[in-house]
Amino acid sequence: MRHFIAALGAALFAAPALAFEPVDGALGMQPAATRIAERIHHFHTFLLWIIIPISLFVLALLVWVIVRHNRRANPVPRKFSHNTLIEVLWTVIPALILVAVASQSFPNLYYQDVPPNLQNVQDTAKKLLADGKSAQYEAFVKEYNPDAAAKGYVNVKVQGNQWNWTYSYPDIQDDSGYPLEFVSNPLQTGMPSDSAEGPRNLAVDYPMVVPAGRYIRYYTAAADVIHSFAVPAFGIKTDAVPGRLNEGWFLVDQPGVYYGQCSELCGVNHAYMPIEVRVVPQAQFDRWAQLMLTGDYDAAAASVKTIAALDQSEVKFAAANH
Repeated sequence: MRHFIAALGAALFAAPALAFEPVDGALGMQPAATRIAERIHHFHTFLLWIIIPISLFVLALLVWVIVRHNRRANPVPRKFSHNTLIEVLWTVIPALILVAVASQSFPNLYYQDVPPNLQNVQDTAKKLLADGKSAQYEAFVKEYNPDAAAKGYVNVKVQGNQWNWTYSYPDIQDDSGYPLEFVSNPLQTGMPSDSAEGPRNLAVDYPMVVPAGRYIRYYTAAADVIHSFAVPAFGIKTDAVPGRLNEGWFLVDQPGVYYGQCSELCGVNHAYMPIEVRVVPQAQFDRWAQLMLTGDYDAAAASVKTIAALDQSEVKFAAANH
């Protein structure tokens, strides 16, 4: 009965939720759900504009050499070993191309790897507004969200195990001071008894749940071998290494279900180590956390089976940042 009530409560506020997962026959990358992923997609397009002309140029050179300098067309080849102009060009031009690539890749790497200082985000946004720099403010808000920064981080520790994930929420504690922690197991493990629920090799029993419109800072480690926490729609991939704590961050405005998998070869069941992240409105997240703290994991999972709709303030907030 408790499970039914939890699921019914979520359904009363239900809205269509997108599921970000691989699609048969799809081209390109999954739609970006974070600014990190958007920047990665832009960088990918930028590289294509460089790689395609280079590939066509090299192909043209190969065809020209094959046609012009084969034994039949050129029975007596010229003998020379150096050409100063060509050597300068093939050194300088690739170096300039690498500088252009670095000008885009290094800022993206920094943006992805360094969790924002949320107090600095708020202070910078306020200063830009106070100085009347509206254009700079809009550009800054596109990269960093001061409204979300004011709410602080939601911290999650993600531990990779052979072959499942343990999620810990150190800021959400029960009456005894123990943090919320649970193990997320795959529903499909290649056995005839596998559950048919959810996408094959992606669905789990107890998903990771985070609130929409909040900065999520995750720490990842491993209990046994190297794993890798990766969600394509978020643009994140962080290695989980035994004895080492790595960190990353993301912010998702759009509620929905997002799937990933361990992206490091970690043993025979590597293909059965999925990641399921449910991004829900803050109120639904709070209800889920309360149920999890009681130990009723099934009721908590049922409470996020259907993603609730954002309230009007959250809808305006999400629209203002897209």
